[in-house]
Order: sequence, then structure tokens, then C-alpha cells
Amino acid sequence: MTGNIRDWEACAQWVRTQQQAGRRVIFTNGCFDLLHAGHIHLLKAARKLGDRLVVGLNSDESISRLKGPGRPVMPVADRAAILGALEMVDTIVIFPRDSARPDGADPELNDTPRALLQLLQPDVLVKGGDYAPDQVVGREFAGRVELIPLLAGRSTTGLLTKLGGE
Repeated sequence: MTGNIRDWEACAQWVRTQQQAGRRVIFTNGCFDLLHAGHIHLLKAARKLGDRLVVGLNSDESISRLKGPGRPVMPVADRAAILGALEMVDTIVIFPRDSARPDGADPELNDTPRALLQLLQPDVLVKGGDYAPDQVVGREFAGRVELIPLLAGRSTTGLLTKLGGE
């Protein structure tokens, strides 16, 4: 994977460079398995909060653990390519780092971007409105947290159910 897809260290350097240039860096994350209107709504709203948008993308292994067998529908390379083609997305970083559970880590945090956020230190962390501020993992590593209201009835799981896939 190339282009605007960066590994953790390259992404951290890119974020620092942007911030040193006076740009506000926004971070959001998710599976983005089947891109739908709810995803676009979130990404557009996130980008409006700053100058550069970093998207943390769950690895295939992470999605399988979170969503179950048969997921993701699309592999990480395809999901990253689609996100990378969107004008509001500046860079993409995949987590967890090794697609493996870190030794000694809290099992509840294995498939979250907490360690990535600790490294990146974005100005704004954006999540969907289905979270409460105190539920946002990694919030202590961002300047502030913003919650974006969800578009009702828009979800990958809902699409798959409609298609008979779940």
C-alpha cells in the first residue's frame, strides 16, 4: 500500500509536520467495511473541524474479532484505497500495528486506536454520536473530542442484513 497510506511512524511524523505548520489535525477511525452515506457524513463533518484528516482503519483481523466471521467484506487494501480516494481524507493509518494482540495489553483495548492516538496526539478526535464523551478510547491523547450525530438507518451491518449476508 502506498500513496496517502502511512505506517505508524510515518503518520506520526506527518502529523507533527502539519501541526508545526499551524494546521489542526483531526483523527477519526473505524472499519469502513462497506462505505455508505453515514461514513461520508462522518468524514465530511470531521474534516470541517480542522485542516487535515487522519483516518485510522481497523485491520482485517481486528474487524473479524469485532464483527465476527465473514467480516470484513472487503480487505484492508481495498478499504484503504476507497478511503484514500476521498478528497476529505488526507492520510490513512491501519491499526492495531501488527494486526496482533499486544502482550500484556488490556483485552478491551486491543482493537481500539488507543496506542495509535498516544503516538499521534491529534488536535481533535472525532467519533460518531453513538458514543458518550467518556466512552471515547484515547480521548486523553487528543486536544478535544467531538461527537458527530449519526445518520439514522445507515450501517454496514444493516446493509449486509438487507442483502441477506448477516
